[in-house]
Amino acid sequence: MDATGQRWADRAGDRLTGWVDRLPPRLRRLLPRELVGFAMLGAFTFSVDLTLLLLLRHTTRLPMPVAVSIAYLTAFGLNFLLNRTVNFRSHAPVGRQVLRYALVALGDYLITVGVSSGLYALGLDVRLARLLAAGVVAVFTYTLSRWWVFRDRPAPEAAGAAAEVPASTAS
Repeated sequence: MDATGQRWADRAGDRLTGWVDRLPPRLRRLLPRELVGFAMLGAFTFSVDLTLLLLLRHTTRLPMPVAVSIAYLTAFGLNFLLNRTVNFRSHAPVGRQVLRYALVALGDYLITVGVSSGLYALGLDVRLARLLAAGVVAVFTYTLSRWWVFRDRPAPEAAGAAAEVPASTAS
């Protein structure tokens, strides 16, 4: 933390998605900062994925599923780190998040390899096949990341205090 108490990741997240706060309220409800940040970081890590995949396909004789796997897993690891720190700004213990993210990654991976390899086998260009696979998994990944992987739960004391608020004052 620096003198203002704000971590570098918080500042990076503010730079990445701060412009969303200047949108009209109705549009802000449709485009929350976390969704915008997730999309922007996803686009960045997808470009890392695609670049690495093309590099592997042009410089090695690796089978398509192996090349997709290496590129995908590298990008997914980078995506976890950036989303945890910069976008969702999670301060929860990392262990549970890594396990949950690994399960999301497994589901995403199976969909990605299946769709990419299947479309490539049908004659689509490797870039188009991978792009279509990314579209298939984007909603799945955001939903699970936002509401399951990076959801910080309140401390037990805070949850207990909230439960003690009388019903008449809760509304």
